[in-house]
Amino acid sequence: MDCTLPAVAEELLKEIKKAFQETSHGRAMFSSRLKFIFGPSAVPALDLVDRHSVTRVVAPSGRIAYQVLGSSGKVYTCYSSCHFCTCPAFGFAVLQKSESLLCKHILAVYLSQAVGACQELTVSEEQLTSILLAEEEDEG
Repeated sequence: MDCTLPAVAEELLKEIKKAFQETSHGRAMFSSRLKFIFGPSAVPALDLVDRHSVTRVVAPSGRIAYQVLGSSGKVYTCYSSCHFCTCPAFGFAVLQKSESLLCKHILAVYLSQAVGACQELTVSEEQLTSILLAEEEDEG
């Protein structure tokens, strides 16, 4: 994880990963801390993790993107390397208003990584490009 997230948030995600590796449980231990740091995004993000809604999409070149099946049934593309999600909430609450560190989708990506709950999908370079371009077309 890059150091662009605030240090407290990054440290909490590291603690969660360590707790799950050592004890296979941690949700109850960290739920209140997640709510404190990430606010209203925490509980919906945990729900997405519980529903295994996060898929790590990997191309042969090593390029990685994440797709998150949102609660509305729409799939959003997230990039953990730059802390970005294509959902409207990210654009509004995170980028425009600066009211939140992350949306529930990108938080679900980080939590899924921490607890080992990401689904894996290997795709060709062309397929990954199509996934990324489809997001641009949806926005335009």
